[in-house]
Amino acid sequence: GTVSCTVWITTRLGMAETLCYGTGLGYMAFLRHSPIDMHFQEICIRRLGSGFEITCMSWDPTSSDAGARIAIGTRDRIVQVLVLNTNSQLQAVFSVRLDNTVPKSVAFADDRGVYVFGLYNGNFIKLNGDDGTVVKEYTCKSVISHAAVNQKRGMFVVDNVADSFMLYRLDSNEEPVQTFVTAPLSVSVPKQVAFGAEGRLIVGGSDNGSVYVFERKTGKLLDTLRHSNGGLVQTI
Repeated sequence: GTVSCTVWITTRLGMAETLCYGTGLGYMAFLRHSPIDMHFQEICIRRLGSGFEITCMSWDPTSSDAGARIAIGTRDRIVQVLVLNTNSQLQAVFSVRLDNTVPKSVAFADDRGVYVFGLYNGNFIKLNGDDGTVVKEYTCKSVISHAAVNQKRGMFVVDNVADSFMLYRLDSNEEPVQTFVTAPLSVSVPKQVAFGAEGRLIVGGSDNGSVYVFERKTGKLLDTLRHSNGGLVQTI
């Protein structure tokens, strides 16, 4: 199936750099980099659940050397956490089905919890990292096509699929603390948004070939990079 999302996995000990990707048919695969011949070798592949599209995944950088924790969201509203152990085997931590939310982005919290961002309803959910119970939930002021988390700053930013990126605090309510206005879209498409320069910048795509660079604190547009003369810039 078509690759729907990817994530790099690096650990302090025991594992070489590993590429994990998900597909539209629900397959999750791991490719490990060999420092000897510089090639990637498939070490593990599994089809999750009923084979629905994997919409998002994230790696926990605080994972122990015994295994890498990975959060996965699928089109059938399921979020699960798995551990890839040092023997290249997947072990389940939890799997939960959300009531009304299709996960579009997931990220790990400092306390091993999992943040989930809803695709259609704009929901922000925090799950307990051990059993997947809902710890916190509220609805953002827009739909979410992509979200990025900066734990150090205690913030997350979302693309609203319209004319701006919106910044929220992880420990606050549903009110955005900053809005980064872009040119209005001619086509409503999802665009990736990311933190840059250790959280000081917000960088996001467009439908007109531009990449926007904003100052996080002030919301000021610092630069507009021309990726092309037109077309979608959906990945940053």
